[in-house]
Amino acid sequence: MNKSLFTLMLLALIIISCTTEKKKDPFKIGKQHIGLLTDSTQVKDLELAFPTDSIVKNVMGDEFIGDINDIEIYDTTTGKQLLTLTPTQALDSTALISSIHIKDSRYKTDKNISTLSTFADIKNNYKISGISTLINSIVISVNEINASFTIDKKELPANLQFNMDLKIEAVQIPDNAKIKYFMLYW
Repeated sequence: MNKSLFTLMLLALIIISCTTEKKKDPFKIGKQHIGLLTDSTQVKDLELAFPTDSIVKNVMGDEFIGDINDIEIYDTTTGKQLLTLTPTQALDSTALISSIHIKDSRYKTDKNISTLSTFADIKNNYKISGISTLINSIVISVNEINASFTIDKKELPANLQFNMDLKIEAVQIPDNAKIKYFMLYW
């Protein structure tokens, strides 16, 4: 009798733990994951990370060149592009993802940063690891989440827009400067 009662209690505990398990948010960004995609997900397993989305693997050129081809993820309901993934190796189903270009504003960090955020949102929530100046933009690096945020130079004061040799500091970037691109790197 005690054995069957113990078995029944164990079964009830398993059922309760399975039903109360929190469902993983498919739009949550972390240092080593974005939704169900992790830094150890292989290209061949993308269907598991994006079960309801459309995965487009562009294969250009021939396999002897070895150029890396991006993989695009689309929402099948809206047809909107969600992400662009760059694998570590071309034409290799066991390759890992090295970078992710976030296109959809529903993807957010645990501190609510998305493609709709501003520079103030970034600096108020994360430690800025570096600022790089490019021809038409600046790149804000945040090592805490392996991310970089690109801001168009048009968002900067006129005296900072055209001189590539200027070292731009965080205090020179307007708080309301909008993010142009949001990338994760693994």
